[in-house]
Amino acid sequence: MDTQAFRLCYPLTFTKTNNNNHYIKTLSSLWNKTHSHSLSIKPHTCSFFNLEATNSSNNNTPFNEAAYETERLTLDAEARQAMAVQEENSSLRDDPKAWKWIIRKRIWDLMEDNNFAQSPRPVHHRIPNFVGASLAAEKMRELDVFRGAQCVKVNPDSPQKQVRFFTLSDGKKLLTPQPRLRTGFFSVIESNMLTSGTIKEACTSVGVAKYGRPIGLDEKIKVDLIVIGSVAVDPTTGARLGKGEGFAELEYGMLRYMGAIDDSTLVVTSVHECQLVDDIPVEKLLIHDVPVDIICTPTKVIFTHTSIPKPQGIYWDKLSPEKLGQIRILRELKRRIEQETGQKLPTGPSEKLPPTAQRGRRG
Repeated sequence: MDTQAFRLCYPLTFTKTNNNNHYIKTLSSLWNKTHSHSLSIKPHTCSFFNLEATNSSNNNTPFNEAAYETERLTLDAEARQAMAVQEENSSLRDDPKAWKWIIRKRIWDLMEDNNFAQSPRPVHHRIPNFVGASLAAEKMRELDVFRGAQCVKVNPDSPQKQVRFFTLSDGKKLLTPQPRLRTGFFSVIESNMLTSGTIKEACTSVGVAKYGRPIGLDEKIKVDLIVIGSVAVDPTTGARLGKGEGFAELEYGMLRYMGAIDDSTLVVTSVHECQLVDDIPVEKLLIHDVPVDIICTPTKVIFTHTSIPKPQGIYWDKLSPEKLGQIRILRELKRRIEQETGQKLPTGPSEKLPPTAQRGRRG
């Protein structure tokens, strides 16, 4: 079995004992102390994890755009409500992540108070859309790494919509996650799958569901560039804060598992100038936090030269049972890794999440 098949197990290391071929796992906890990684993975002989994608477009049921959008908005509202509760609770107890919510709220308030925000508003508990997002996308389009990329992974949020459009209109392959990973995994869209009249629609959440080809974790794909949304980012260190759900980190970890990216794959974000901060404490970042290499604003491009280590995969000991329960493909992967290795993967601490709307319940 290829060593890529164990990338999602990291930070578990597999070490052969002197007596037999049994592999034992040890959790790496040194990163929080030293910010250094030591990846040692020895392959275990077993069948490849065949986690196939499911594509509703393969059946004869017409795609119901209105129902999909209604349910997406319902899920978004539930998630934002849960994040608001999490933010409030963090201020009431000794929460080690409370500092993140303080920075997020400051940026969200600043954008709303100064009308730097664009629809959908209010931008609180979102990757905020901002005035000049299209200009920032044009700056990104001019990057050599974007020009040379054949496949670009772009987040599904509003401020990066123009980046998705440039990716497709420039003839590149677009890889984008299905919203919150709750209904699937990633979808691939290529310009040859579209017409000139459908490219813009394909850049929306509904369009991705309608025109995209869902892929599984065993898809052989190489991603040349990752575009990620941010709430705040430090231009001097590359430290980044998202909206607080952790899906960007999960997406990154799964791409590492697939072998689609590695440490050399650049991570780019586009933000308004007011989202540039200097008070993200690098020493408080977690092992799964994703730093950025390049920042594009409406007026400039910043190369961070970040020294923050990039995550090596999914950190199961940080993943709550509730989050795992919402993401089918992660549940399947965890079960199959445990079946193949005969060892139980760790589970993170419990957290309170909003109820998930059930797909497929509408006629």
